This record gives sequence, structure tokens and C-alpha cells, in this order.
Amino acid sequence: MAQKMNVLVVGAGSIGERHARCFGSTGRVDVSLCDVDSKKCREVAERCQVSQSFVSWDDALASDPAAIVIATPADFHIPMARNAVLNGCHVLIEKPLSISITGVAELQDLVAERGAFVSVAYVLRCHPTLAAMRSVLHSGRFGKPLQAVLVAGQHFPFYRPAYRQTYYTRHDTGGGAIQDSLTHWINAVEWLVGPVDRLVGDAEHLALEGVTVEDTVQVLTRHGDVLGCFQLNQHQAPNESTLTVICERGTIRFETHNNGWRWMVEPGDVWHDEDVRVIERDAMFVAQANHFLDILEGQASPACTLAEAAQTLRVNLAILESVRSHSWQTISKTVVTWVFTKLGGRRSSGFNSVLHRAHCFRQRIKSIRFDGSATRDFKPKQIFKFW
Repeated sequence: MAQKMNVLVVGAGSIGERHARCFGSTGRVDVSLCDVDSKKCREVAERCQVSQSFVSWDDALASDPAAIVIATPADFHIPMARNAVLNGCHVLIEKPLSISITGVAELQDLVAERGAFVSVAYVLRCHPTLAAMRSVLHSGRFGKPLQAVLVAGQHFPFYRPAYRQTYYTRHDTGGGAIQDSLTHWINAVEWLVGPVDRLVGDAEHLALEGVTVEDTVQVLTRHGDVLGCFQLNQHQAPNESTLTVICERGTIRFETHNNGWRWMVEPGDVWHDEDVRVIERDAMFVAQANHFLDILEGQASPACTLAEAAQTLRVNLAILESVRSHSWQTISKTVVTWVFTKLGGRRSSGFNSVLHRAHCFRQRIKSIRFDGSATRDFKPKQIFKFW
């Protein structure tokens, strides 16, 4: 029997423990764990029955894992991902990608140079019901999307009782409702209807005890011609999230609390339910783990690429700035957005296909704005790293 590859999970907080448990449940890998808190690391290692545990990042890297899951506070994500890639590892990075854009372009360069596989853990992309709704939306059955509306909330102290002892308490570690929770939905809506290019936001700390970061957010967005509206709080009793996409020829709606999606076409009609199923919370993370392992075996492409996560990161930062400045913010288009549009909204899973199609557009991909302040002349191979 072939030896299983080793996946190292870095961070033994609640999400790190979930990754360790869910990667282990695939039966495809041996899992090891690293956390500087020796007591926490030992307890989680015992609960998840991991093969090895480390309290030193250097010792963990020296164990030669094939892949690393980075589940630390967000300010560590980019430097740790860089170290992992330099060590020859593939990487799954927890959301958000970071708390600033610093180092993201350099990481993309390094990933392309080393040929590493890197994906970002926006787990809603592995929700089978949302994926099914997206497939129907992109089929054109309901026509062009016109508006996307999210209304979401849950009681954070009930589901995350230790929130006051975690990264959540500070923006500079990835905390607050915008970077912790809303970012999932921003990324999901960008996956459905395209990237945000303009927004205005409002947010406030209204209810959660023991913190000062925002727990209530509302944002208006523009995704090209599509209008968006996001409302989220972390203190209501119902654990409910509803994402509605209004299209030219109908309305579709994803409801996490009802485990399905539904549609309506005619005024006065009833909702028609589709793909209703009971989905345990771990199921999405097991699906995410299996998908990541499929990437390493050459059977899949990243569910969320570095470029897509960088786009969502820019949106996170723009919302925070909008709240501070009480103003509309513009998000510069990234290369992945431009190429995705020019190739007709299709993403190839093959490296050679990407390079061939990029070559076909070589003369049309000069001087594209990259980070909001600079332009570059991209060669076909460079385009791949943003895909």
C-alpha cells in the first residue's frame, strides 16, 4: 500500500481543529498539527488523533509535509504561506487571505515560480447547494443577474463562546464581522455574479460584549452592471442566511437554514424548492479537504485561487475604509477579472489550455492595472499564476 501524504495543519484554534478533523476523515492523508500553545496543541492532537504534533513552526516544516493548511490569525497567512512554498509545500490558506495587500503579489510570483498549488479556504464554494444554484445561474436559465441581496446573522457568543480570547477582537489579526464573517459572503457573491468594483459600507459595534470591533454591517456594492446589498449581524437569535439573486427571468434564493435553494418566475407564484438536503457543518469542510487533495493529484483546479482571494481581500479593505471615511470606494480590476471576462467567463482546468488561450490574447493583455497603482506587460506564463 502506498504511503499516505502528510498534511500539516498550523493553528489549533477552532478552525484549525476542524481542518485537522476533516482532513483526517477523508482517509487519504496523515495529519500533523502545529501550534505554539503546547497545551492546546496536545489536546487537539488527541481529539483528532493526528500522527504528529509540533510547538515549533521550524520543526513542523522540517518534518517535510507535502501540504500545509494555514489556520492562524490572518496577519500570519502571507509570510507563513511564503515559507511553506519555499519549503516545497502546497498550501491551503484560511480566509481572509490577509489583513493587507502587502506581500500578495510577491507570493503569487513565488507560487508561479515554484509550481506550487495554493488555494484559499472560502468554504462556501464547497457547499453543494450553493454550487448547484450557481450552475443553474450560469446556465442562463433565468437570464442575466440584475441584483444580489444577502441577509445573514447568527448569535456569535452561542456558536463561538471563546470569541473574546481569539483573533476576533482586533482588525489587525483578521477580526470583526467584516473580515471574519461577511468576507465569506462577499467571496460567494463574487463567485456567482462577478467581482465588486465599487462599494459603500456602514458598520458598528452594537451588541457583542467584551469587544469593540464591528458586529453589524451593511454594504452596497456594484459588480459591473449587477447591484448588490449585504446585511449581516453577529448577535441575532436566528442562525439564518439568505442569498437572493434577482435575474431577468426569475429569482433564485439560497437558504442555509433550510438546506436548499429555490426559484420563482411568475408574480403570485409559490417558491419551487430544489436540492433540499441536510448538510452537516463538517460536510463542507470534508468536501473542501477532498477537493484540495484532488488538486494535488491533478484532478481539480483550486476552488478559490489566490487571485480571487486577493480580489475579496481588496473588497474587505475597501469596506473598512468606507466605514472609516463614510465614502464610496473603487476596487481596481485585477488580471484574473480581465482575463476571465475576455475568455467568455470560462476557466480551464488544464495548464496547457490556459497557456494556449493566454497566448491567443497576448497582444491584448498589455498594461493592465495590477494593484491599483502600477501597470505591467504580462507574458502568457505570468497570466497563469493569477488564474
